[in-house]
Amino acid sequence: MTTPALEPPTLDDIRAAHARIGREVVRTPLVRLGADGPAEIYLKLENLQPIGSFKLRGAANAMAQASDAELAQGVFTASAGNMAQGVAWCARARGVPCGVVVPDTAPEAKLSAIARLGAEIHKVPFSDWWNVLVTRQHPRFAGRLFIHPVSDRAVMAGNGTIGVEIAEALPAPDAVIIPYGGGGLTTGIASALRALSPATRIYTAEPETGAPMAASWAAGEPREAAYAPSFVDGCGSRSLLAEIWPIVRRLVDGAFAVPLADIAGAIRILVERNRVVAEGAGAVSVAAALAGRAGAGRIVCVVSGGNLDSAKLARILHGELP
Repeated sequence: MTTPALEPPTLDDIRAAHARIGREVVRTPLVRLGADGPAEIYLKLENLQPIGSFKLRGAANAMAQASDAELAQGVFTASAGNMAQGVAWCARARGVPCGVVVPDTAPEAKLSAIARLGAEIHKVPFSDWWNVLVTRQHPRFAGRLFIHPVSDRAVMAGNGTIGVEIAEALPAPDAVIIPYGGGGLTTGIASALRALSPATRIYTAEPETGAPMAASWAAGEPREAAYAPSFVDGCGSRSLLAEIWPIVRRLVDGAFAVPLADIAGAIRILVERNRVVAEGAGAVSVAAALAGRAGAGRIVCVVSGGNLDSAKLARILHGELP
């Protein structure tokens, strides 16, 4: 199958998205982390979106640009949880059916949230789920508009609105660390910051249990990584989407693989110091900053989501590793 050509969004695309999604999406705060460390660490709190994740931004922008004819038979996406909630939220608001293909590793807390929003859930093995991301189709939802969680320019432009808000709230930060799942969040934010704050260093962060971006960055070409499911379910995988790698490699300055223990420690610090609940993917950027991976200065960490199962959160707060 030929990989579809893909270009990152322009600043104009991102500014247009910001205006388009303003009524559906929260302009989240940027706050200082109440912790000692090697840098002034700031938190971009996307866990405060109505669905608890940044994914609402991209979903809202993509859905807003779809025609009535495209939406007539409904929509579907492939997601471990957060993009599913974003698409389901927007579909419910528009009164159209929503289907979601989820991997069998998806956490129950996110599946329950998807169901509450009225979406039809179809669970498949992880490899089959990944294949939906590549092929953009699944027979169960044939005829419906597919909203890709990553490789969609409208989705990336919606995600890029976070970069605009960071630049407005804290001009010229020294670095920004972005959780890396499929690359759509990184591509969007980095596209905005390269235009608005070109001196800012941009890094990605993944759990060590699935860090293909870090492996690929080190090798200078796409690499697969060993993958093991963990409490960090919103980022980390076995491999990169082929169409995303050439974009990301020219937009970012480095990629970090972060130990699970450091991520759990960051979750505890966020709760104890800032009363912020972050899921594993949302805390991976903070863990990298606290370890000094991005150096000193003013470091912005994108807290991408807060949809963490309460039982896992309780274990982490007690010093355990789920």
